Amino acid sequence: MPRRTPRTALDRQRTPRRFPKFLGAASICALIAALLSPLTQAAAADSTTALAANDYCGGQCSDILPPGQNGNATLAQILLNQAFGIQPDHAEDQLGPYNNLASGAATLTDAKINDFFNDASFGVASDQVASTTAPGGRTDVTIVRDKKTGVPHITGTTRYGTEYGAGYAAAQDRLWLMDVFRHVGRGQLTSFAGGASSNQGLEQEFWRNAPYTEADLQTQIDNAIANNGARGQQALADANAYIDGINSYIDASDSGRYFPGEYVLTGHKDSITNAGTIDHFKITDLVALASVIGSLFGSGGGGEVNNAISLLAAQSKYGVTEGTKVWESFRERNDPEAVLTVHNGESFPYASKPDTAQGEALPDAGSVSQEPLVYDRTGSAATATATSASATAAATTLTSAKRGMSNALVVSGKYTASGHPIAVFGPQTGYFAPQLLMLQEIQGPGLSARGASFAGLSMYVELGRGQDYSWSATTSGQDIIDTYAVELCQDDYHYLYHGTCTAMDKVERTNSWKPTTADGTAAGSYRMQVYRTKYGPVEYRATVGGKKVAYTTLRSSYMHEADSIIGFQMLNDPDYVKSPQTFQSAVQHINYTFNWFYADSSHTAYYNSGDNPVRAAGIDAEFPVWAQAAYEWQNWDPTTNTASYTPPSAHPNSIDQNYYISWNNKQAKDYTTAPWGDGSVHRGNLLEDRVKKLVATGGVTRSSLTKAMADAALADLRAEDVLPKLLKVINSSTVTDTTAAAAVTKLSDWVTAGAKRKETSAGSKAYANADAIRILDAWWPLLVKAEFQPGLGTDLYTAFSNNLPIDESPSAAHGPTGAHAGSSFQYGWWSYVDKDIRAVLGESVQGGLSQKYCGGGTLSACRDALISTLKTAAGLTAAQVYPGDDQCSAGDQWCADSIVQRTLGGIKHGKITWQNRPTYQQVVEYTSHR
Repeated sequence: MPRRTPRTALDRQRTPRRFPKFLGAASICALIAALLSPLTQAAAADSTTALAANDYCGGQCSDILPPGQNGNATLAQILLNQAFGIQPDHAEDQLGPYNNLASGAATLTDAKINDFFNDASFGVASDQVASTTAPGGRTDVTIVRDKKTGVPHITGTTRYGTEYGAGYAAAQDRLWLMDVFRHVGRGQLTSFAGGASSNQGLEQEFWRNAPYTEADLQTQIDNAIANNGARGQQALADANAYIDGINSYIDASDSGRYFPGEYVLTGHKDSITNAGTIDHFKITDLVALASVIGSLFGSGGGGEVNNAISLLAAQSKYGVTEGTKVWESFRERNDPEAVLTVHNGESFPYASKPDTAQGEALPDAGSVSQEPLVYDRTGSAATATATSASATAAATTLTSAKRGMSNALVVSGKYTASGHPIAVFGPQTGYFAPQLLMLQEIQGPGLSARGASFAGLSMYVELGRGQDYSWSATTSGQDIIDTYAVELCQDDYHYLYHGTCTAMDKVERTNSWKPTTADGTAAGSYRMQVYRTKYGPVEYRATVGGKKVAYTTLRSSYMHEADSIIGFQMLNDPDYVKSPQTFQSAVQHINYTFNWFYADSSHTAYYNSGDNPVRAAGIDAEFPVWAQAAYEWQNWDPTTNTASYTPPSAHPNSIDQNYYISWNNKQAKDYTTAPWGDGSVHRGNLLEDRVKKLVATGGVTRSSLTKAMADAALADLRAEDVLPKLLKVINSSTVTDTTAAAAVTKLSDWVTAGAKRKETSAGSKAYANADAIRILDAWWPLLVKAEFQPGLGTDLYTAFSNNLPIDESPSAAHGPTGAHAGSSFQYGWWSYVDKDIRAVLGESVQGGLSQKYCGGGTLSACRDALISTLKTAAGLTAAQVYPGDDQCSAGDQWCADSIVQRTLGGIKHGKITWQNRPTYQQVVEYTSHR
């Protein structure tokens, strides 16, 4: 029987509401006893596998990925978890160490790093082998799992066997999750897993972005293979072997009856007779999975219609010339005060504002309407909750404020104690149960790596380490999506393409569901419908100069999600990546919009990936343009959606800069990114300030760099970088109001204490400076509105708020997983407040707003507005500021911030204290090189 994790280790949650009126305890025990009777998966005797000889990290590579490696659970294990909180082996043994860094970082030393991380050395010591499996009875591959974490270490003597083992191990650890996301990618989640409003929103969000047919998915594979020679053929062979491994596990777990219990709870399998099927995977499933990942983390751009609406609002209020100036000041395309990843002054112009824009197709005021996605709703699909989920999904898809997340801190060996570079980096992919990523080590012909991969795409390690180098990525967000205005002809479903009236292509999905044990949502159905043009899917309708148009979005990675497989293959190939230059060459083959970082024993490197289209002269990428030949991407072929792309040298890149930081901030001078908010205050500053100090002092160690990351992870960006200036305005005269004065004292004390959202002690579930935190959380939206709305007016203030959210505190419901998602302070008006307040104070501001807003630009009136809103905020109770949700009671501040592993299966985990840090994270320092 699986071991039981002590209830004191984590804040255990109760049985979830989606398993209503679960069986009584006696019935559960009887059912568990029956379910445990089938065969369980066999494991061979302990192996004598020794630590690998091809590891040049000297025991100084570490990683962590909560909650745990094991993301599969049988029905019996799910029932035990739901009834008694018992965890399957290795389901959450990385969650505690991950959580504990928040309180343990202050006393961290190099010797203690693996108290909070895993040893990421190659291989498994013989006394640490938990099991050895020969998947499918093969003799050319073994899967060794270690005792501590259960991570699979796959070793093959043939390439086919190695990849077969990778597929088998992936299915062992994430079969249910892989199945969920292949259905998400096809827009078929509700029919598979149930009609919960969250499922509806998820499938709508991704299918709107990538409405592919089965033929489209196969075409992607065919093109990726045909265009990449021998590597393309090897990728196809690897993918087929990987799928064979997955399907072998499906067959074995089905006959052995140890398949994931979610298949029973969702009605796909019968727990008594074993009737029902688990569909085999096919190669197009991998493209469906890749389309989800690429859309979620690697597709920067979009938002041109929202940009046009706010520009028109600004011009309506101020006139064309002044309104454009106001708009540009809020857009901050190339703010001189923005924190940069490449900070040596080198310029990488991209998507710059043209002197005279050509081909702009701005909508007529008030004419824009969003293209509907969902039709013919029945049953539970027609409820207010369902329609609200659809609205949220659409807004998430169509905004330029992509939830990129992820951070990196990399320091050159010139500034470290050892003389070797040090990196602390990883992707911030949200918190799920099971996790979207999974760990593995893969060793075979042409393959040598350990790290994390997205479940179902783990034929290669996507983020991790090779023999003598490590790499990681953050989302970059540069603009690879453009909006075209296609002029309609004949009716609303035909458009002009190069002068010819052309029919739109209609793609549909009809989904229906009924209640199951896992999801009690009442029966319902709907039809999703997307009209596609050569310029991409239709997203809006409007008129331009009185002409009816459809606004479409064209993404350079559209129909090309499969292409990036070549870059990942290269990263895993020890014969390819041998230097920073070959690393940069490898990631140039990845068309997702990512910032890539590298460290070996002597060098560091950075490269910004993505297929950046070469736009026609005079095109302003911020706004929609006419769908006419003169304004298309250079050498664009609509049949294949290929074009001319900027050369690698034009992408921000660097080797051996003194240090690199990235937290989805601006990459380099003159490199315009699609999201708003790259101004004077960005969460990247939290890393920049700390790493810059470390480098100035010198002698950086793994522990000191990890401390810098962990310290930034608890910082409230508003309190650290903006609040002192707000208090400076308020304290420009004596505060006589007792309520305001008390609030100022609390806020000042919090700033002095470090402006952290940190527990009073480990596990206390209460913040130090709790009142100050509550006050700022309540005050921020009030002060922003009081500062800017009077000057901008309601319409323009609202329009700008649609371009850039006002706030993103830990307790706010934001991002792809809503509240309790960890990642915070990516988007907000902190830069606007900072620049405006400094201007009112008479301080120097580079790239300031076009006018002063707070108090109409006078210090006394600004102070009055701040004090008035501060008094209001101070008077709000904790229950009003933190109203409670399905996880927390009203007024529970710590819980409101806490991180929840969002369930994608039947296993639940406890809440952990808030940290703003990568989900998967590496700490590395190589001692030698091949």
